[in-house]
Amino acid sequence: MALAHLDHHLVLLDHLRGILVALGEAEQVSDDTHALFLERFDELRAELPRDPENSLYLGQDLLSQIFHRYPQIAHLVPRDLLWFFGGDCLHYMPDDEIALYQALEERRFEAEQQDEPFDWNQEKQLLALAADSSRH
Repeated sequence: MALAHLDHHLVLLDHLRGILVALGEAEQVSDDTHALFLERFDELRAELPRDPENSLYLGQDLLSQIFHRYPQIAHLVPRDLLWFFGGDCLHYMPDDEIALYQALEERRFEAEQQDEPFDWNQEKQLLALAADSSRH
């Protein structure tokens, strides 16, 4: 797994954690298990750089729990994280979005195979624009 690709997702996890913390501080969480959830989230964040492959299941579980425990912030969960962790997380993505991410992943793989630089966000924007123009 390319380091830049992993770093991108670690930044997104940090962003999502900030949203979860703010949710707790705003007292919009009805139970006292929120702190335990944040601890598990922190475990994921710490373990992901050390063991990305084995952290995927915990990531899938935690992101799925966000949709169930905190539906008020479901729209704020970065879509890149859903794709990155895959598995059950893909249930929260429509088919056209999955197709976009599959194409993006193929481009990333091709760039890595050819030792070319790859800008995930730029490529995602280009693919989204291409998809939008083909719909019109």
